[in-house]
Amino acid sequence: MSNSDSTITVEDIRKLALPLGTRVVTGDGLLNRAATWTTVIYPDDRLTNKALQPGELVLVAPHEGKTQPISSDVDIVRWASTQKAPAIVFTLSLSPAAIAEAKADNMPVLVLPTGSRVRMVEKTIVSLMVDRKGQLERRGTQIYRQLTQISSRNEGMSELINAMARLTNKAVVIQDKRLRITEHTLQPQFVAVWDDIEQFLKKVDNLPIEMQDRHRVHEIDSPAQMQSLPIPGIARLVAPVVTSGVGRGYLSIIGHENEIDDIDLLVTEHGAAACALEMAKLKAVSETEKRLRGTFLDRLLIGDVSQQEAVRQGERFEHDMTRTHVAVVLSWRGENVPSIRRLETTINSSVEGQRISALVWQREKEREVVVFHATDHRDPIDTSLRLAHIFSKEINRQYSGTKVAIGLGQPARDVSAWRSSYRDAVQAMELAIRLQTDTPLYIGDLGVYQLILSLSDKDKLQDFCQTTLGKLTEYDMRQNADLIKTLEAFFNCHGNLSQTAEALIVHRNTLLYRMNRINEIAEIDLNRPETRLALHLALTIQRLLDLS
Repeated sequence: MSNSDSTITVEDIRKLALPLGTRVVTGDGLLNRAATWTTVIYPDDRLTNKALQPGELVLVAPHEGKTQPISSDVDIVRWASTQKAPAIVFTLSLSPAAIAEAKADNMPVLVLPTGSRVRMVEKTIVSLMVDRKGQLERRGTQIYRQLTQISSRNEGMSELINAMARLTNKAVVIQDKRLRITEHTLQPQFVAVWDDIEQFLKKVDNLPIEMQDRHRVHEIDSPAQMQSLPIPGIARLVAPVVTSGVGRGYLSIIGHENEIDDIDLLVTEHGAAACALEMAKLKAVSETEKRLRGTFLDRLLIGDVSQQEAVRQGERFEHDMTRTHVAVVLSWRGENVPSIRRLETTINSSVEGQRISALVWQREKEREVVVFHATDHRDPIDTSLRLAHIFSKEINRQYSGTKVAIGLGQPARDVSAWRSSYRDAVQAMELAIRLQTDTPLYIGDLGVYQLILSLSDKDKLQDFCQTTLGKLTEYDMRQNADLIKTLEAFFNCHGNLSQTAEALIVHRNTLLYRMNRINEIAEIDLNRPETRLALHLALTIQRLLDLS
């Protein structure tokens, strides 16, 4: 980290000694000047009688008399410039003329926050000069107090990040546990490379190894670690945001590698703790809202909510209850599965990622997650089925080897139909469990399944499959072909050849050749509706027989 203990710069004084909230008015790029001491100047002083020692920083006290001061702020700036002061710190705002003079003279000018006492500021600066380590510890306490007060005043995560950016004069980023950037401040010098920085931050493999397991980050001895970025000369201090012993996110302070110093380290460590308080508070609020929403939706499913109340409650949840909805119900299949809460978390993340409108809640007793999807009123079934397939894909990605059952109900055009849509979805999900399939099932497609499952003569069902599919199955086995797979894709795509070719990842001409071969080998005509029905039934029956 930059700066040795023997050299104190104006930037060190700004960060470690001046009151939090001090503004840099001019000379932001000149704060690396060395400062050896400080002196207090009063506006009634005759500056011609005063001289500064080399490296002496000027503190300007407020004018307290009723008469005009002897020295104006312009006079003080000119005098300090001729004396080669490293910087001037005013207690009151400057006139435009004084600011212009400071800019012309390349003089750094800082302004203390309202209510600052100049003698106390002087004492703190001197304390830094003679005891840097002790002042650093005191400053850490001040920083932590300031950041936690922001949270206690409910000013939000955004203000926390902005406060840290002001303290460090660097870019600050807060990410959630999935490394999504939720808040950030951007410094002008990083605009050109910010996309590259964001890409780096979003990859879990780029975290320090000790921080990659968020369930063990609380064991790290040094909570903040310095890490070089793939962009030359740029580094970050990164610390996990830990609540209840689990990493809930990550705080990064990003700057030029040779400019990261002890105060940045303090802000990272204390900032992560303050962010943890904010995240814990937000999570508590979220959990309360989730319970209230769950209670309301449970009442809705038992028919205890009127249309008017549902619309009012929807406004509280920022959800339009008047839209067409489709119920989607999900449950784990098998033994040793993750918790329902994890399933709910995965679904919520997918909903947020797709930026769709949906109400999600877990029903712990029923061991299910319920989603009411505000779907497209013109094409509700296919729209909600696409979403359900996204759920299935994401669950398989996060929990490889774990199985899930997904059922969809009939579209509900108004709130009074939500209850029946939910019951339909549960029935479809239960059939998905019985069929041992991860494919989302829509209740309107399940009549044939239920009919087949009710038939008890398996020998006749097997004979029907052999008569209808036998030649195609034998050909596939002899030639290592995919005619049965082609038929399944054809029916899954509702007979649409373009979609079937896309699903099979083959050229349309290849698909047409296969369809002709199916006609020839099975000695059938796929253009006849009765033939298509027989083939589709045979494929469905064969799948059910394979499961039994």
